[in-house]
Amino acid sequence: MNSIVRQREPFRWDGVPLLAYKADPAEARFEGVTRQVLFGDALELGVELRYFEVAAGGHTTLEQHEHVHAVMIVRGVGRCLVGDKVHEVAPHDLVSVPPHTWHQFRASDHEPLGFLCLVRCDRDRPRRPDAGDLERLRADPAIAAFIRA
Repeated sequence: MNSIVRQREPFRWDGVPLLAYKADPAEARFEGVTRQVLFGDALELGVELRYFEVAAGGHTTLEQHEHVHAVMIVRGVGRCLVGDKVHEVAPHDLVSVPPHTWHQFRASDHEPLGFLCLVRCDRDRPRRPDAGDLERLRADPAIAAFIRA
C-alpha cells in the first residue's frame, strides 16, 4: 500500500475496491450496502479499518459476533440497534458494539449513512438470529419496528 492514498471523490479512495457488503446476499438480509477495506492486514496491525456505506433507506444485516466493533459515523444520519436499544446516529458519533450483541445500522430515507468500522483481522463469522432470537428481539416494540431480518 502507498504511504498516501487520496480520496478521489467523496468516500472513495484511489486503488481501494468497492466491494459487495456480503459475499452471498442470500445468506443475510440487507439492502443497499457497500464495503471498502481501507487498511487491511498488509500493514500487520492486526486490525482492519473498513468503510461501509448504506444507501438512503437501506440497512445492514441483523447479526452478532464474538468480536468487538468500533464504529465512527462519518456521513449522513440514521439509526442503529446495539443490544436492546435503538440509537439515533450522526457524523462523528462513536458506536461500540460489544461481543455477542445484536446490531444493525439503518440509513435515513433521505441520505446515505457512511461509517468507519474497526475490527480485528482474526475474527469470527457473523451469527444471524434464529426464530427464538427474533421472537425475543421483537418482544420490545421499538426493536420490532426497527429491525429488518
